[in-house]
Amino acid sequence: MTTTDAHPATTPPPGSSPPERLLDRRYLPVVVGVVALVTLAAFENRAVQTVLPVVVRDLDGWALFGASTGASLVTFTVGMALSGGWTDRFGPRPVLLAGIGVFGVAQVVSALAPTMVVFVGGRALSGLAEALIDTTLMVLVAQALPESLRAKVFASFAAAWILPSLLGPGFAGGVESLAGWRWVFAGPLLVVPFALWLLRPALRRDRPAPAPDVDEGAGARLAASFALAAGLAVTTFAAPLLESPSTRAAGLATVLAGGLVVVLSAARALPRGTARLRAGVPAVVGLRMLTSAAFTGVGSVIPLMLVTTHDVSAAVAGVSLSVTGVLWAAGSWLNSTAWVQARTSAAARIRAGGLLIAVGSVGPVLLALDVVGVAAGMVGWAAAATGMGILSPVLSTELLALAPEAERGRASAAQGLGVSTGVALQTALVGGVVAWFGPGMDGPRFAGLMVVGALVALLVAAGAGRVRGTRRDGAPAPA
Repeated sequence: MTTTDAHPATTPPPGSSPPERLLDRRYLPVVVGVVALVTLAAFENRAVQTVLPVVVRDLDGWALFGASTGASLVTFTVGMALSGGWTDRFGPRPVLLAGIGVFGVAQVVSALAPTMVVFVGGRALSGLAEALIDTTLMVLVAQALPESLRAKVFASFAAAWILPSLLGPGFAGGVESLAGWRWVFAGPLLVVPFALWLLRPALRRDRPAPAPDVDEGAGARLAASFALAAGLAVTTFAAPLLESPSTRAAGLATVLAGGLVVVLSAARALPRGTARLRAGVPAVVGLRMLTSAAFTGVGSVIPLMLVTTHDVSAAVAGVSLSVTGVLWAAGSWLNSTAWVQARTSAAARIRAGGLLIAVGSVGPVLLALDVVGVAAGMVGWAAAATGMGILSPVLSTELLALAPEAERGRASAAQGLGVSTGVALQTALVGGVVAWFGPGMDGPRFAGLMVVGALVALLVAAGAGRVRGTRRDGAPAPA
């Protein structure tokens, strides 16, 4: 580790006040409130994945199966484009309330949907709500908690996914069996009033950020964000055209055109310098995009690979979701410990996370090639999930530290756009290859897709030092 990477440990002088704790009375309601909302989103995510096949069957919506997942990704991108400036100008309170209101409407629409088209509309509203809530939670954390506690609260966000990952699929399946899938979407609404009640102290202290300088490029970036959403929609929904030989040429041209729109519009919608990982917020956003693409490129393939090449049940294949949730939380906890925070730099932890994802992906690759068994392959994936758990909260903490207070909303939204771009491009690649080969997908083809994800993770490790950067004299570069 270089001296520019390290943040030396410091010993509090005698008589100094004790270190602040996440569970102190003044922070506890805010922490519980934001964690409750994250847990709610996690349960909703796992529940939808569990009951979606039943919804498609009951509503005869096979043709819209892809749209039911892609619609939320597109509207998430639109929501991120709108939420950043809105939060910076008016504070997180109105944006959070709007996001929770849209979430409620989305759940009701999904629960009462008479057709698959209406259900897809509900999922689209859900993606918009997620974007609004995600941006405001980041800003609330920055306003309510000191920087020394942010790594710990992001670790608690990851921990909030443990129970949903372990119990969510079974709980949703039980509700569906006893009362029908519609109640799976109505249930999360019971948690919303509790979370809002806990967040009252933070919302009362809510304040707009100091007025930023006039942002002359805001309109162009907003237009680019909408173009980005359109490109994501094209790449997401065009994959079925690759299935039939008669439409493959048109499908390939459509997917490539959509991908080109995504790349060109992302260059305008994301902070300037994101593509070259310019030190500061652009590097954080760029690494977040690469990280999302790397992890999605491997994780999204594992369940399908297990079912089709190893003839395991859907329940066993779903173990990868549980492994992801538990080990991601473990990595986030490790990152938040005082020992790790005092002895390692953000760059070192980002580098370690990227390497763990890359090396851990070798397990599923070897599993796809039938070199190792399911247990050994999942051990590798556990290492990758741990790396993701280390890396993700570091990037979130660095984003809040590097972004000016007046621009935290926009920075958080840019990070969300980076996530959706990375996920969508990798999902389009995976979906296109699966649609192209169909039943001919075999172990080597699955392994090839996962190798792409592992290589992208190596790019994350290589770019870790770009977050803070260094000057020629060796001193940290300004953000």
